[in-house]
Amino acid sequence: MIEEGKALFLQIAESVEDSIIDGSLAEEDRAPSTNELAAFYRINPATAAKGVAVLVDKGVIYKKRGIGMFVAPNARDRLLGERRAAFADRYLGPLIAEAHKLGLDADDLTLLIRDRAPAPVATSHEGDAR
Repeated sequence: MIEEGKALFLQIAESVEDSIIDGSLAEEDRAPSTNELAAFYRINPATAAKGVAVLVDKGVIYKKRGIGMFVAPNARDRLLGERRAAFADRYLGPLIAEAHKLGLDADDLTLLIRDRAPAPVATSHEGDAR
């Protein structure tokens, strides 16, 4: 999980965010404690605490006194919105700029994306005559 060039406490925060986004931590679920994160990732508890503080500051988790940390209501929606905006900034801006240089319009980009997108994966229930 350790990624070079990115602060450990930010990686810890992103890991918890990923769990919220993928649904393994739902709203009002108990979030991992600072000590649990420190033990799991084999890091200093102060570093884990910094990661937890980032999540608290963002309003993604909150503390129930004497019980622990919990996932805040609407945390998943908030994180998805944040990640979608970051995705657009990081990828779509440069993509659109390059497309413009090449004389491609929005329809051209849409066709390129559709042509290269992987085919949907069929589920085992498709085509079953139940």
